[in-house]
Amino acid sequence: MFDYSVHKKISMITLKQIHYALTVEEELHFKKAADACYVSPSTLSNAISEMESQLGIQIFERTNKKVIVTSLGREVLKKARAIKISMSDINQLGESQKNPLTMPITLGIIPTVGPYFIPLVLPSIRKKFPELKLKIIEAQSSTLIDKVNNGEIDMAILAMPYKLDGLLSFKFWEEDFYYISHKENLGSEIIKIKAKEIDLSNLMLLDDGHCLKSHVLAACKMDADKQYSMEASSLSTLTQLVAGNMGSTLVPHMAIKQLVNSNSLIKKAHLDEPGPHRELAIVIRPSYTGFKNVQLLIDIFSSSLKANTKGF
Repeated sequence: MFDYSVHKKISMITLKQIHYALTVEEELHFKKAADACYVSPSTLSNAISEMESQLGIQIFERTNKKVIVTSLGREVLKKARAIKISMSDINQLGESQKNPLTMPITLGIIPTVGPYFIPLVLPSIRKKFPELKLKIIEAQSSTLIDKVNNGEIDMAILAMPYKLDGLLSFKFWEEDFYYISHKENLGSEIIKIKAKEIDLSNLMLLDDGHCLKSHVLAACKMDADKQYSMEASSLSTLTQLVAGNMGSTLVPHMAIKQLVNSNSLIKKAHLDEPGPHRELAIVIRPSYTGFKNVQLLIDIFSSSLKANTKGF
């Protein structure tokens, strides 16, 4: 027989409580979670305690030093996250009937794209869709995949190929890599270079964890286990090292204007290997309902990049 009392307990749980609980799980700290939710610690703590009482399950173990998610709590929060995502998608259905790109969008971008991509496309977005409130989060690909899946962000821009864990991707750009070196080491007559011609003992790459590194290695058919001259956390750092004649590296086409053309100490040569060497795509959840927004962004991104990367 159906136990109405159990149904009644579960139905009393609110979306606000779910939001608070998921924030505590993320922060593992009640005060930080309360700050993130813009409520007092007592308000958040009371809401979580009430939720646990309604469920008859302890979701969090609390001590003076740390917060631990219980095993049953993990199951509760997994289902709570699915509810939050579903509610977000329901809200998106309503928003999709309104004028396109007028509601807030949270967009994740990887570090090897963001600094070079944003200046090229943002002016067009502001001009065509001035009402759009775009919140941008920069993180590595694996983190962005988790955030899209968990409903923390609406979509992400990733460099492909990359394992998407069930997410959908929509390509809008493809490009090649350029080899850059100090002007003393690369003659002005050299406009393209084969991977086999690159001195690997002098080659600097990004740290592990950056998908650009794996894409560079794949384009050059290089050994991932080989020790290179140096590794750095950003393309900007690598470029400064090249300008200081510390070595050479490879950068994507869209970064040429910002990183290379403005520095008279650096010369570039197109990597003469089969391309495109990487592709950029918008990645979303299969349940995401803002497909019209995605298509509009793809059109803006593609046309802006084409217009702003000619000649470099």
